[in-house]
Amino acid sequence: MPFCTSCGFKLPEGSAFCANCGSPAGGSAGASGQVRVLPLEYSIEGDNLQVARIKLKPGQELYAEAGKMVYKTANVEWQTRMSGQTIGQKLMGVLRRTVTGESLFLTYFRTLGAEGEVGFAGDYPGKLEAIELAAGQSVLVQRDSFVCAEASVAFGIQFTRRLGAGFFGGEGFILEKFTGPGTVFIHGGGDFVHFNLGPGQVLQVDTGCIVGFDEGVDYDIQLAGGIKTAIFGGEGLFLATLRGPGKAIVQSMTLSKLRRELGGGRRGGDEQHGLETIADLFSSDD
Repeated sequence: MPFCTSCGFKLPEGSAFCANCGSPAGGSAGASGQVRVLPLEYSIEGDNLQVARIKLKPGQELYAEAGKMVYKTANVEWQTRMSGQTIGQKLMGVLRRTVTGESLFLTYFRTLGAEGEVGFAGDYPGKLEAIELAAGQSVLVQRDSFVCAEASVAFGIQFTRRLGAGFFGGEGFILEKFTGPGTVFIHGGGDFVHFNLGPGQVLQVDTGCIVGFDEGVDYDIQLAGGIKTAIFGGEGLFLATLRGPGKAIVQSMTLSKLRRELGGGRRGGDEQHGLETIADLFSSDD
């Protein structure tokens, strides 16, 4: 069955327009009548300040979070607009992005004529991950991790199913949801650790260190051991739990930890952290 290249909606055979967003079916159809979308050509370069280099062919389009672009070739056209085709879809897009704390507008990129290239990066040291989604497949990611995606990937939100996970899980009540077909690029802090959880397998993670996971993975929180461990263990009162089956990505550094260390908000013994050490040098009377 073909899918709309703009919103991922399933299309009846032989459809000329999408019944969901009204976009032309587009693309080239094979003998089966299914719309074929050219695979996205990209590479991720760098170590802890990575850049996603994406080559756009005629007919391909990306949308990105405002401020994530690093460079583009001159033949790549960009336009900032609200997501969605109809007024209702645009209003829903504004609502979704308001509750997730993202900017109200997305920037769309497409090439004019020949092949073009555009580069994207995160806002702080970390890793980029390209997640290739099949038609109808969804992934849930933490807020602020979205970088860019193919126009065929649908952006949405999902509320956590449990009050505890919403209050204490480190991600709040709302997660960002992306549904294929297409490729979505996300960013997180430090390095990434990948897990492929089996049915019923549980992974306990420091709250806030979860980057993303498959829609089928169950997300909740639990107390971090006994009272003494929770209070004096240095890891907080709660741990996030992920229960398989499905894939999960964990980051080694969160933005809140980075801000705390750079701000000198914590000391270990005689060790001084971040900008506090520099400030002490300039404030010395000697």
